[in-house]
Amino acid sequence: MPRVQVILSEQARDRFHREAAREGLSLSAWFRAAGEERLERARAPQRFTDVAALDRFFSACDAREPGQEPDWEDHLRVMTESRASGAGST
Repeated sequence: MPRVQVILSEQARDRFHREAAREGLSLSAWFRAAGEERLERARAPQRFTDVAALDRFFSACDAREPGQEPDWEDHLRVMTESRASGAGST
């Protein structure tokens, strides 16, 4: 089985090891489970259970994609210009 080396501070290693022991797992098993859980969350559809969850989602999106969204009028102008400059109907 392939091995992976993970670089950690001693403090992080100790925290992870304590949590793994508390869950009755080896550190390796704990890391594998954490990785699988993260992959599962990444594949799962986003569900919003309340307004706060929706706000957190949009805040995370804003952090990933900084800048301001153009106004709807700007979108309409760009689409109209694009249609006007595009190929005629065929």
